[in-house]
Amino acid sequence: MSNVFDGDSPTNLAEYSVSELSGSIKRTVETAFDQVRVRGEISGYRGPHSSGHAYFALKDDRARIDAVIWKGTFSRLKFRPEEGMEVIATGKVTTFPGSSKYQIVIETLEPAGAGALMALIEERKRKLGAEGLFDAARKKRLPFMPSVIGVVTSPTGAVIRDILHRISDRFPVHVLVWPVKVQGEGSGEEVANAIRGFNALEPSGAIPRPDVLIVARGGGSLEDLWSFNDEIVVRAAAESAIPLISAVGHETDWTLIDYAADVRAPTPTGAAEMAVPVKAELEAQAAALAARLQGCMNRQMDQRRQSVRALMRALPSLDQLLALPRRRFDEAAIGLGRGLELNTINKRRGFERVAAHLRPDVLSNRIAERRQTLNERMVRAERMVERLIDRSKSRVDRAEAILASLPARLKTQTDRGRERIGNLSRHADTAVRHQLTRARAELSAQDRVLQSLSYKNVLKRGYAVIRDEDNRPVSQAAHLSAGMGIAIEFADGRVGAMTTEGGTPPAGAKKRSAKPAEPPKQGSLF
Repeated sequence: MSNVFDGDSPTNLAEYSVSELSGSIKRTVETAFDQVRVRGEISGYRGPHSSGHAYFALKDDRARIDAVIWKGTFSRLKFRPEEGMEVIATGKVTTFPGSSKYQIVIETLEPAGAGALMALIEERKRKLGAEGLFDAARKKRLPFMPSVIGVVTSPTGAVIRDILHRISDRFPVHVLVWPVKVQGEGSGEEVANAIRGFNALEPSGAIPRPDVLIVARGGGSLEDLWSFNDEIVVRAAAESAIPLISAVGHETDWTLIDYAADVRAPTPTGAAEMAVPVKAELEAQAAALAARLQGCMNRQMDQRRQSVRALMRALPSLDQLLALPRRRFDEAAIGLGRGLELNTINKRRGFERVAAHLRPDVLSNRIAERRQTLNERMVRAERMVERLIDRSKSRVDRAEAILASLPARLKTQTDRGRERIGNLSRHADTAVRHQLTRARAELSAQDRVLQSLSYKNVLKRGYAVIRDEDNRPVSQAAHLSAGMGIAIEFADGRVGAMTTEGGTPPAGAKKRSAKPAEPPKQGSLF
């Protein structure tokens, strides 16, 4: 501070520089307002800056003050600032000399009373409900008898002991505990990560995947249960593919995770009772059902025995069933002897009638008739053979005549064929000569075009072609790297070389020796 007195000045006021005045104001403000609590509404909040600091303003109906939360303080806040939220900020007032402004550096931040918290909860509830996270249609049913239960809670509180004790009493199953903080900074993120972590487990992995999840915490104030109102926790509960039971606080405590969960339990102990049935009751029920089943089977068997006995009484006896067949058998046995005698008499009479016709003279006549018929057939067969022989001789004579005239006819046809073949041969020679002439002309034209387009004509003008280790032309320096073997092709041959520097080599390139690659052999043009 300068106290130099200027004799020419009309007053004796001390003279200050801008920096001195700004510094003095800054010290005065920070001394007078070292610790203050300010109540106001957050305005202009857009989230943390890229540096991690948060800049916004606190306002009421008549004034406005700039506010800042440094990065280290922001990470320790229990509540995240939100636009329009009424809060109570604790910190110190300071100035910013670069722009002649003052601001409050916030050290702690809390909602302005339970009414503000409830208003914030209601706002989040409306927002998340509009997205369908609380719809009853998306809620899943709990498994009747889970084999693995996952619990998300604090490992040191009484809640986990109550849950384990109740499950052990009702139906002992495998319980997996994911320890998390259930209050304070970062507790919401830990609960959400635990829910997503259980869902990420593989059913057949080393750690079994739970059949049902329990998110539990003991009772407390609205601020103590605030982590379970975080949006990240509500979304994780709604996205869970595993059925989830919310057991946060006492029966009168409601948080947003209760609306997103598949089932809400009034207490953590109630959640354990919902998760598993009572084993003793199941065993008693199974025993009762087994007894009822056995009784039903016994009564059914008794009824069937009585029915069989009644049917047996209605059936006739064995003697009654066999009486009629026995009588028929006896009657058939009595008539069998008489039938055999009558049958023998009838067969004898038939034999005698047939034997009366078998006399020697009848047999002699029949033999004579058959012999005469046989002779006639032999005579007809001989005549037929003679006619066939005559026809065969005629065919042989005609064939001999044809064979005698065959040499002359073959000679005539041979002379004609030779003459025709000679004419065709001359025509073919002429056509082949014409075709070869046209092919040579076309080949000469194509060769001239090929020579005019060949890159070797460019090499004769002093240029060269660079080829890589796979004998492929290199068109850019970026395709080569230091230490790669290349081949340089000139008009009169190739030479090998090794690169000393270059661009980034292509992916998968391998170093090889600098031995030049053999030039590709040109195939036949035909």
